[in-house]
Amino acid sequence: MPEWDYKLFWDEAISQLRLQLGEGEFTIWLSNLDYIGATETQITISVPSVFFQEKFKTKYHKRLEEKMAELTGKNISIVLEVIHKDPGQINQNEVSDNNNENSEDSKTGKPGAGKTGKVAGTGKIAAAKGKHPQLREEYTFDKYVIGENNNFAANAALAIARNPGKVYNPFLIYGGVGMGKTHLMQAIGNFIYANSDSKIIFISAEGFLNEFISSMPVTGGPNKMAAFKNKYRQADVLLIDDIHFFQGDKPGVQEEMFYTFNALMDQKKMLAFTCDRPASELKSMHERLKNRFESCLNVDLQPPNYETRCAIIRSTIKHRGIPVPDESIDLIAKNISSNVRDLISALNKLFAYVELVNEPINNENTQKALVEFFSPIQPNMSIEQVQKVVADFFHLSYIDLKAKKKTKNIVFPRQIAMYLARDMTGYSLTEIGEAFGGRDHATVIHSCDKIDNQIRTDPNLEPTLQNLQRLIRESGVKS
Repeated sequence: MPEWDYKLFWDEAISQLRLQLGEGEFTIWLSNLDYIGATETQITISVPSVFFQEKFKTKYHKRLEEKMAELTGKNISIVLEVIHKDPGQINQNEVSDNNNENSEDSKTGKPGAGKTGKVAGTGKIAAAKGKHPQLREEYTFDKYVIGENNNFAANAALAIARNPGKVYNPFLIYGGVGMGKTHLMQAIGNFIYANSDSKIIFISAEGFLNEFISSMPVTGGPNKMAAFKNKYRQADVLLIDDIHFFQGDKPGVQEEMFYTFNALMDQKKMLAFTCDRPASELKSMHERLKNRFESCLNVDLQPPNYETRCAIIRSTIKHRGIPVPDESIDLIAKNISSNVRDLISALNKLFAYVELVNEPINNENTQKALVEFFSPIQPNMSIEQVQKVVADFFHLSYIDLKAKKKTKNIVFPRQIAMYLARDMTGYSLTEIGEAFGGRDHATVIHSCDKIDNQIRTDPNLEPTLQNLQRLIRESGVKS
């Protein structure tokens, strides 16, 4: 064995840590590592994303180096090299070589170029069983595109699907509209359904409430309520979508959910939920039920970045079998940044448009078909809506944004609010300045320039702006 070949030592280090950490933690953090090569004093390991790389450094990097020193008797540094995994491919060790298909060379620099792969056991539901009555067959891990915005959530979901009830139980996925929460949770159900005989129930919180009401003694009789309780408390896997629907004056269903939660946890059954916010932000909910949701592993889904949006578009057009040129993929990915659902809706409209006009997809037709998606200006959006959402996000009063105060905790949100008002409303710079306490248009320009410059240096700012844009649009729908 050449002195710089440490593969055997590496495998042994990983094997020992697997035993120490347990299957759940190992699946998320160590199964994603691939040994690339080594020099005498250094090992190079691939990791799937920058997000994963940073998290790994704080949790396991030093521990791995110490383990390698223990096994080899040498101080060997471990270098983590980011090599993005394929759309839908969560764990390289679980991908069958027979499923891999070559696409364009990743060195071409084209959006989303690379290979594609599928997670074993998730490509289709077991044929002998037929379709699960509550799960959508297309919601599987191999059709879920992984990026820095959802890497942790997706890997945690896969670990749960492989070991239901044993790791990260209970589990809660939260995020805004169209981020892929339901897809990821149903992927857990589909994976378990394809690989076991577990009794799986998927239902929305509203559906659970309606079923509870129809089972109450005054409407359904005592036998129906008993059947309702037995149905949910005897499930092996219970998946409930949109638990924020339980908020409000609904004490009966909240109590039933509490007891169902406890009954399943006592039996070590799997519980997974989705929500539009972290459990700690749920309102008008019985404290003991809220505490149960807070006890879940809470993972969030953020808006996808440009590279992930390109991968989502490529994955979608691959399954649809419709050719889309790279220039159009780039155009769509740059202009639609809100969420996954908007991307898919835009593609569906583009496909319908070119089919009806009987023309190929190109930049001109893409612009024509998706003009409503590309326009950031909302016709009925007011500056006050922008101010209220931004102020609420930063825990301020929207009056603070209009006042003369210049403290740091107010100036930055005010600049963001001006920036979003410019991009999302049809008002002039002068009108925007007037709405912010009588400031002139030069102040608005300065604020917008400050945010533009900060986007280039602060990687966290763009996702924050995208999240605020989504919240502002949603506030417009509700009002």
